[in-house]
Amino acid sequence: MPPERPAGESRVTLRFEVEEARAAVLGQVRGDPRVGVVLGSGLGAFAERLSRRQIVPYEEIPYFPVPRVLGHAGNLCVGDVGGATVACLQGRVHAYEGHALDRVVFGVRLLAAIGCHTVLVTNAAGGIGDHLAPGDLMLITDHLNLTGRNPLVGPEENPERRFPDMSEAYDPALRAAAKGAAQDLGIALKEGVYAGVLGPSYETPAEIRMLRTLGADAVGMSTVLEVIALRHLGVRVGAVSAITNRAAGLSATPLRHDEVQETARKMQKTFVRFLTRWIELATEASAGV
Repeated sequence: MPPERPAGESRVTLRFEVEEARAAVLGQVRGDPRVGVVLGSGLGAFAERLSRRQIVPYEEIPYFPVPRVLGHAGNLCVGDVGGATVACLQGRVHAYEGHALDRVVFGVRLLAAIGCHTVLVTNAAGGIGDHLAPGDLMLITDHLNLTGRNPLVGPEENPERRFPDMSEAYDPALRAAAKGAAQDLGIALKEGVYAGVLGPSYETPAEIRMLRTLGADAVGMSTVLEVIALRHLGVRVGAVSAITNRAAGLSATPLRHDEVQETARKMQKTFVRFLTRWIELATEASAGV
């Protein structure tokens, strides 16, 4: 059972919970992770390729929410990629599962707490832009938060962090590292704006036309809340979408989650190669900051 929560404001309670989770993780793993990775639907295979991999199931971490969606394993994995020690969230929870927002972003707050000053976020997304097709990787250059929610709502202990700037939510140096990784490997890396929606229903064709008008190139049900929470903590963020399908109204077939997972599985080899090289270059970029 998780320890009893102290009385007080919700931010104080959250800080206590993150510290308890941090102590539990650091008590089980060796190493000093500086790069965090969030692995989206069907993309968890990357964690299985870490050298000297150590696994902590979410169930063993106090206050950590457990995913109930297919394609999200529910492990925190720590291991090495090249010369970097990496902490991976092998699966995430979503607001559409009914979790409070503090639970939705708990995992990335924990990554920051154990020492990750850089976090690379991944997701499976539907392609809206004409330049995107299933099987593409899209580097996220910006996002639209259309979830109607924000994880920073509520009391704020540090007034200086009340209004975090989001003009460069996706770090330029990490984006350059992603492009360098793709070039090194001969992988076509597309770019675009990600629209984060609440879900769990897929969008209607009319909603996709609206998102296109607003400037979205891809759409999904994660990432934006995590990125907001990370930037609030001063963590540098990069993000990439695995385009697993064309969005509603742009494909002749109905959207199905199992097909999203299947396309993500087909992309695993390319995705793992890209993410491995991106981490290597991101580590070098971080060292120069």
